[in-house]
Amino acid sequence: MKPVEDVLLIVDVQYDFMPGGALAVAHGDEVVPVINRLARAFSHVVLTQDWHPASHVSFAANHEGRAPFETLTLPYGEQVLWPVHCVQGTEGAALHRDLDAPHARLLVRKGHHEHVDSYSAFVEADRATPTGLAGYLREVGAKRIWLAGLATDYCVAWSALDARAAGFEANVIEDACRAIDLNGSLEKAWNDMRAAGVARVQSAQIEAA
Repeated sequence: MKPVEDVLLIVDVQYDFMPGGALAVAHGDEVVPVINRLARAFSHVVLTQDWHPASHVSFAANHEGRAPFETLTLPYGEQVLWPVHCVQGTEGAALHRDLDAPHARLLVRKGHHEHVDSYSAFVEADRATPTGLAGYLREVGAKRIWLAGLATDYCVAWSALDARAAGFEANVIEDACRAIDLNGSLEKAWNDMRAAGVARVQSAQIEAA
């Protein structure tokens, strides 16, 4: 197994992001067996969970006359308006039952503040409110973050970029992720990550190491 300095960060493997879910990511369920294999290679695993109140500012339903996937300028910047998803305590917010990482050490719930969205596992969308994950990782001596989950171009990419900004090495495991790809968001995410020094890797490279 990889040492404690290497952390597998499993992002938002929840029912609302699966095919048929409220904010479905195409082929999102395909990441589950890949992540399960990867998890066995890591002694240090961290999970994230999108965890919104029903009144969340990112939901199009909470803005009269607005539709999902429109954008809106909020006090912290441009916000995509999403279908209602991952509402606290609902089945859609639950982690996929087949996700097999019982040795995960930490679960980070994000997006729980009503008035600000949170794609990143590290910093909310206002770019000022930390989740506490960076502090935890520093305290336990983590150095390299390996990211998998949903979706490549939003929560995975934002988390990878913020991992780099916090001083960690960051590696996105491409075949353990799936994307929304909204208006070219996937290409932009990979370009941004490459520019920030995020490595693009495949699960086979890790399993063979």
